[in-house]
Amino acid sequence: MKRFVPVLAVIVLAVMIPSARAAEPKPAKTDAKAAATPAVTDSLGLLERAVAKDSTKFDNLYKLGVMYLDREKNAEAALVFSKANRVKPKNAKVLVNLGVALDNLSRSDEAQAYYRQALTVSPNDSLAGCRLATSLYAQGKFSDSMTLLRDLVARQPRSYCAFFQMGVAFADAGLYRDSVRMFKKVVELAPASSEAQSAKETIDVLEKFLSGP
Repeated sequence: MKRFVPVLAVIVLAVMIPSARAAEPKPAKTDAKAAATPAVTDSLGLLERAVAKDSTKFDNLYKLGVMYLDREKNAEAALVFSKANRVKPKNAKVLVNLGVALDNLSRSDEAQAYYRQALTVSPNDSLAGCRLATSLYAQGKFSDSMTLLRDLVARQPRSYCAFFQMGVAFADAGLYRDSVRMFKKVVELAPASSEAQSAKETIDVLEKFLSGP
């Protein structure tokens, strides 16, 4: 079979972590001058000051950690999620996000330990399973990753993040038709997701390649 030499840059290797961003408050319209120069609310700064004042409030810690992840401040995110984990142990969302921050810091073994903890707490957490599989794959542990993904799909056939990572793995292995099949499943299951958008772009690239001379 012909090999697709160019890198499939449109494939996103990491599944996006959902984040609950608070809506920014709109400035009150008092006069023309105020409307022209609205006050800007520094949500990150406010949360940082709130956590510095009281680091025992779980909600503030979690929101701050998510903000740090969104801004790619992974070291700060890992520190804050570690504190949140001490305040409220065995919270699957915290454990997964802590794993993500550590993965981004190239501390994959530690990250995988937290993903596994999340799965112990919540065995049906497909995001934890997908993150673990993605981390293993990035380490070159392809067989372990695919076994995990196939098990996840068998137990949760609507786990679109698992199909997405399988699509990545098949494309990486040169199994482009199988890759397209997986990515089409992502679009079918979660058409509005960021993974589906990446999947559509990748399908277009691969199908053009497969139908070429």
